[in-house]
Amino acid sequence: MIIFTFLIVCFAVLITLGVPIYATLSLSSLLSVLFFTSTNVVVITQKIFGGIDKFALMAVPFYVFAADIMIEGGMAKRLLDWVNSLLRGFRGSTAIATQAACSVFGSLSGSSPATVVAIGSLMYPELINKNYGKGFSTGLLVSSGAAALLIPPSVTFIIYGSVTGVSVGALFMGGIGAGIIYSLAIIAYSYYYACKHNIASPDKLNWQEVWQLTKRAGWSFGVPIIILGGIFMGIFTPTEAAGVSVVYALFVSLFIYRELTIKKIINICIKSSITIAQVMILLGAAAVFSWVITESYVPQTIIANIVSSLPSKYIFLMIINVIFLIAGMFIDGGAAVMMLAPLLFTPAVNIGIDPVHLGVILVANVCIGMFSPPFGLNLFVSTSITGESVSNIAPSVIPFLLVTLIALIIITYLPGISLFLPRLAGY
Repeated sequence: MIIFTFLIVCFAVLITLGVPIYATLSLSSLLSVLFFTSTNVVVITQKIFGGIDKFALMAVPFYVFAADIMIEGGMAKRLLDWVNSLLRGFRGSTAIATQAACSVFGSLSGSSPATVVAIGSLMYPELINKNYGKGFSTGLLVSSGAAALLIPPSVTFIIYGSVTGVSVGALFMGGIGAGIIYSLAIIAYSYYYACKHNIASPDKLNWQEVWQLTKRAGWSFGVPIIILGGIFMGIFTPTEAAGVSVVYALFVSLFIYRELTIKKIINICIKSSITIAQVMILLGAAAVFSWVITESYVPQTIIANIVSSLPSKYIFLMIINVIFLIAGMFIDGGAAVMMLAPLLFTPAVNIGIDPVHLGVILVANVCIGMFSPPFGLNLFVSTSITGESVSNIAPSVIPFLLVTLIALIIITYLPGISLFLPRLAGY
């Protein structure tokens, strides 16, 4: 109990002081082992390495690299233009297009903060010009950008699969249904807001433009088809699909769209390497933190007592949601899943919760945590776009929190949404 208390207090102090999350996780773990156990501190480095020495994580560098190639090679821009063209003429079309653009870009980048910055830089001025208001526009961006964690290929799903042994392909399939529900909740509120404030679209749907942009983006559709179609039909494993998508994206960007140069490729390699290193060091730090928590036996005892006293799995699901919503406010989604999923996995499965459904629920929770006050990461990222302080931004996300919580309840208590496609694919 002492080591657990010290670990949590140390973590809270360091995170409050603004210490980077990977340093907070590893340092608090190191100090706990050093002061309260007789274990050789060399085990800390072994556990950090063990946290990233997992086969499922091999897909992460490929997906990151493929996404950067698509962004720099013009493939992502063509997809975004195509999405925007389809939504012209609808009431609230600019807001709906923003959400759709975040979903598309998020599925490519796999990073919620990167999605907020990339799409926010393009769409925030447009939203303000269309009279959506600063509050609504900011709330829309931070909540829509969080969908990057839920829509495949999601690095967070890969992390969950690596620590629990659940099929990453099944998780990707499960994320599609949940991602649609999450996105529809935001779209529905955007439409309601536009109607309430009488915001009409000045543009008209132009089928000729749609056709032209469809042809222009044709080759860009290949990457999601390779990833999801290949996995769904059993042609590729998730890792193989990631590798093939890199080769395909390079080929299209170099020889079809011709927007890549050798200099750009070198810069992409550097950028991807930095991103991959950040992800991996965070996962390693989260692994050692999770190990120290596990060795204290406090969470296992608490969870065992909770499970034994619960009347049904539905109450347990509610408790899981509360735990992960809070965790998502303070730490990166991948780190939250790495630390907490192993502790909850066995009790959840024993009580009758499907492992794929559990993974989708956890990731949906950390999506919402990403923009939940007071410490949701997307809130801080959005300040560079809006020029507003976090304290001013926080109230504007409340409506989006409410609608996404409704989506979370639907995802949690209607498992068929997450399990339909995995079962159809034979998982």
